[in-house]
Amino acid sequence: MQVKVVQQVQKKDDVNVLLKNGIWAYFLLLIFEGALRKWFLPGLAAPLLVIRDPIAIFILFKAWQRGILLPNIYIGVTIIVAIFSFYTALFLGHGNLPVAVFGARILIVHFPLMFVMGAVFCREDVIKVGKISLLIAIPMAVLIALQFYSSQSAWVNRGVGGDIEGAGFSGALGYSRPPGTFSFTSGVTQFYGLVGSYLVYFWFDSAKINRVVLFGATFALMVAIPLSISRSLFFSFLVTLLFAVIITLVNPNQLGKTIGALIGLALLLLILAQVNLFQTATEVFTARFENANSSEGGVEGVLLDRYLGGLAGAILEGAEGDMPFFGYGIGMGTNVGSMLLTGEMTFLIAEGEWGRLIGEIGFLMGFIIILVRIMFALKLTLASFNQMFQGNYLPWMLLSFALLIIPQGQWAQPTSLGFSTLIGGLMIASLRNSEKK
Repeated sequence: MQVKVVQQVQKKDDVNVLLKNGIWAYFLLLIFEGALRKWFLPGLAAPLLVIRDPIAIFILFKAWQRGILLPNIYIGVTIIVAIFSFYTALFLGHGNLPVAVFGARILIVHFPLMFVMGAVFCREDVIKVGKISLLIAIPMAVLIALQFYSSQSAWVNRGVGGDIEGAGFSGALGYSRPPGTFSFTSGVTQFYGLVGSYLVYFWFDSAKINRVVLFGATFALMVAIPLSISRSLFFSFLVTLLFAVIITLVNPNQLGKTIGALIGLALLLLILAQVNLFQTATEVFTARFENANSSEGGVEGVLLDRYLGGLAGAILEGAEGDMPFFGYGIGMGTNVGSMLLTGEMTFLIAEGEWGRLIGEIGFLMGFIIILVRIMFALKLTLASFNQMFQGNYLPWMLLSFALLIIPQGQWAQPTSLGFSTLIGGLMIASLRNSEKK
């Protein structure tokens, strides 16, 4: 009898290790999938776009077998809407099976994966992801610097499938936004957004990480912001700093660390300002910032339109009744969907995420999914806020990135979907272990 119990425990441990390895594979492929599609396996660029999907399905299947994938209101509502939308897309919408499958997999596969990650990972795993991310951030900064200063025909700027026209996106003053190891420039923004949230956490709890890595990653982030020519990354880091200030207000004992870190950051920027390469990147970033802000109504206009205005615009457009009640069909608003339907990569429905959801699956079901994402983010916020008062800053700092991508991140784009899935799972894991304690 005792031997049987030991065998059962060993089997459970083996399954847990298998699931954790699957999650790590998902994470690493999220970071390096673009590198495979651009440089190492360009001939397999199309199937590699969904290389994380079979891994996600395998993790879900094993978790279901193991009794880890437990139903909850978020998963239940999303899967019901996804299945219903799948059939309405086939019979009342675009009628294309591959497009409908590609769209439905977002809600049926990747969204539930957040909860499996949260159940399988422990707090130590969440911290380990942060350490690895900070390590990757250092060579990633070197790569985007090479891409920034190289021509689009250079090997480091090759596009998906080995495209010699380059993977850079329009920036300013003749420079393009570098994509790093990702297929598109948004990957760099989201990766360093995640790095920024971990970075500030480790500054509050520096005993958990090597100081050389901490300083190196800080330097890498400060360099990456202007090199990326991304306002979104700049705003993301400002939000992260705001979350750090809130920690200081709640716990004045952290005031010394915060002031010390800010002084160090200011000195680092002062040193970088003397370097010609950094000066050029800063000039380009500033030009991009000013040009975009003037055309979009300033910083306030950008923030309100992109974050809150997107929801308002999507609801108003859906309520006008110009689109079908069940939408044009799930998957139609994705880049893959547009390629399969028209042969061109374009926005067939809307560029914004909430507008895409309502356009694809209709006003009623689209609003339900939007509400699920907002309520899930709200629950994470309340739980993280509570943990912050108890001295656990990890969930709170991760939340600074999660709130920018879970409620209205562009899940139609595989990289954005991957980062949203990852941060959702990491947050659940950090909160679950805290509550257990």
